[in-house]
Amino acid sequence: MPAIELTGLSKRFGEKVAVDDLSLTVPTGSFYGLVGPNGAGKTTTLSMATGLLRPDAGRALIHGVDMWAEPLKAKALLGNLADGVKLFDRLTGEQLITYNGMLFGLDRDTVAARAADLLRLLDLESAAGTVVVDYSAGMTKKIALACALVHAPRILVLDEPFESVDPVSAANIRDILTSYVRDGGTVIVSSHVMDLVQRMCDHVAVVSNGRVLAAGTVDEVRGTSSLEDRFVELVGGRHHAEGPEWLRHS
Repeated sequence: MPAIELTGLSKRFGEKVAVDDLSLTVPTGSFYGLVGPNGAGKTTTLSMATGLLRPDAGRALIHGVDMWAEPLKAKALLGNLADGVKLFDRLTGEQLITYNGMLFGLDRDTVAARAADLLRLLDLESAAGTVVVDYSAGMTKKIALACALVHAPRILVLDEPFESVDPVSAANIRDILTSYVRDGGTVIVSSHVMDLVQRMCDHVAVVSNGRVLAAGTVDEVRGTSSLEDRFVELVGGRHHAEGPEWLRHS
């Protein structure tokens, strides 16, 4: 059974079609990259898949559970790091992880032990007692990831998880995610950094204008070129120009 199966998802905002009859299957145990230019519909797609945004049409199955027919059951299987969603940032880092764990029904002792593990794993121990509103952008991203992991979900859905994160923290997060997949979890990550996706993911889907242009293993999608070159070829829009004359200094 696939980890995530999206069928005919569509979403319109006024006159703009954000997602257009999109279907995608994410195999269980895969590290799946969802790539596309800004405005391609990646965030809207993931929001519909994870129960944050109701689709105009289509279905999202999470390990066979219909997200919109049985939302509580489906969401219990997911850890979600959504792009731009506001955290309860007047809580400390430790309190925020604890709050999220208890929302998923963990008892206080279990959530305290897991919060300590996650703070250590993400190098946030020194900031455990600091309110999240005072965190840097990278620290905020890491505490949001801790909140997504605390209930030990079967699937992690991460929207731009490396944005604003320093290189050392990014390397640590990559190690955590790789280990999570190796131990049987499934990760779907959206990004527009092709090199990162090519190094981390075993499957990839290229999305543009709310549609899937190509999907499969990374090797199947990129063919004989790099993933970045294949992405540009599929999406288009590259201008082979030298720039205006006033920018030249020689």
